[in-house]
Amino acid sequence: CARRYASLYFCCAIEGQDNELITLELIHRYVELLDKYFGSVCELDIIFNFEKAYFILDEFLMGGEIQDTSKKSVLKSAPLCLQQGSLCP
Repeated sequence: CARRYASLYFCCAIEGQDNELITLELIHRYVELLDKYFGSVCELDIIFNFEKAYFILDEFLMGGEIQDTSKKSVLKSAPLCLQQGSLCP
């Protein structure tokens, strides 16, 4: 399943029994989180700040399951850990 946002393409591999609409909604939520964190997210934001983009995804999902649905909660924890220069566990 894949989705395009401006010049960015996001794709996910899912199993046959997984709900594709939920997966598309997860992609949309992740893009919203990236937009809030980076401003208007673009390819260069992800290339040069990969660890930040990955940390936001890791706060949002764990083991392929939704961990936290609150945008505020995810974005609140990101700057605290990332400004220390290393990823938080």
